[in-house]
Amino acid sequence: MQNGPAGYSQPETGAPGEEIAGAGPTVDMARVEVVAPNFKRRLSGVTSTIIQLVPLQARMFGIATLGPGLPDSLPKMRWWQVFSLLRRPASGRRRIWHARRNVEMLAGLALRLVHAPLALVFTSASQRQHKAWTKFLIRRMDAVIATSRKTAAYLDVPNTVVMHGIDTARFAPPADRGAAKAAVGLDPAQAYVGCFGRVRHQKGTDLFVDAMIELLPSRPGWSAVVAGRTTASHAAFERDLRKRIADAGLDGRIQFVGEHSAIAPWYKALSLFVAPQRWEGFGLTPLEAMASGVPVVATDVGAFSELIPHGIAGTVIVRDDLAAMVEATGRFMDDAALRERASQEATVHVRDLFSLDREAQKLGSVYESVWARLP
Repeated sequence: MQNGPAGYSQPETGAPGEEIAGAGPTVDMARVEVVAPNFKRRLSGVTSTIIQLVPLQARMFGIATLGPGLPDSLPKMRWWQVFSLLRRPASGRRRIWHARRNVEMLAGLALRLVHAPLALVFTSASQRQHKAWTKFLIRRMDAVIATSRKTAAYLDVPNTVVMHGIDTARFAPPADRGAAKAAVGLDPAQAYVGCFGRVRHQKGTDLFVDAMIELLPSRPGWSAVVAGRTTASHAAFERDLRKRIADAGLDGRIQFVGEHSAIAPWYKALSLFVAPQRWEGFGLTPLEAMASGVPVVATDVGAFSELIPHGIAGTVIVRDDLAAMVEATGRFMDDAALRERASQEATVHVRDLFSLDREAQKLGSVYESVWARLP
């Protein structure tokens, strides 16, 4: 998938040959009961959420997307069909306009000003105090969804927590981890610890590298992989990390493998995953790793403490604490039995609680409650 917020790959939208309801050049607006606007062309975590959820939601009710930056396989409204929003669908229910950005909330309110019979739903992923303008918009929504309990704490309106899920069919343990390593060009004889996401200070890539510089010299059977995009503005940051690695004599033991559109095979090659972020809005990478049977060491940012069952499938540590990262990571690296237990627990945990299907069902329940309240 894209990794949601990490933003280093784009998700698939359906199995090969699978028909997605509503796909095609236009949709029948009489059947569309939910609109998912996407008013940002560049791939982002929000866009990724829409791309992954809509095919599942299309099996539950009529839904269409609106806006740029989305694959043609999704059911899409065309801009000229916006006028159809002035009428109710054939079901007679209000259409739900599910916004995930300020500009989309504003568009929904503007449509209501011209008497479009819409119910407005907003998903908030922010873990900071909202500005006055955002609060103004949120207060005018008919239902508000928070992506975590931490996010909910920043909202001053009633809300429902619906946490993100992942595709547990794509992110799953490999049948043979050695073969999985070979498939992505890694040495099957080595064990690998990974850090996936954009290469930058905010993502804590430097903390991961520094931890590996401390841990790897005394553990010859381990190597490390950093996967993710380095933008031009962070090129100097990566150069400095590479210099640290070279100065430590670890060239070849800590690899930067760049951005990959298909990231799932890289998780399958790992024995341990580290999420060293200093800040994160939600953060899907720990879920993707755990679903792949990989234990996780993660900092306490975003929703990580709500995703990882501490001491069972992984460990949550204080953010920006290199010593804690070294200790927790080293403990997993040195204990194969611990890793095996955590691997099994992690896979079950994600399949039971964080599947995309579960997220789609919970969103559907929110929509049903709105339809029951609003004539």
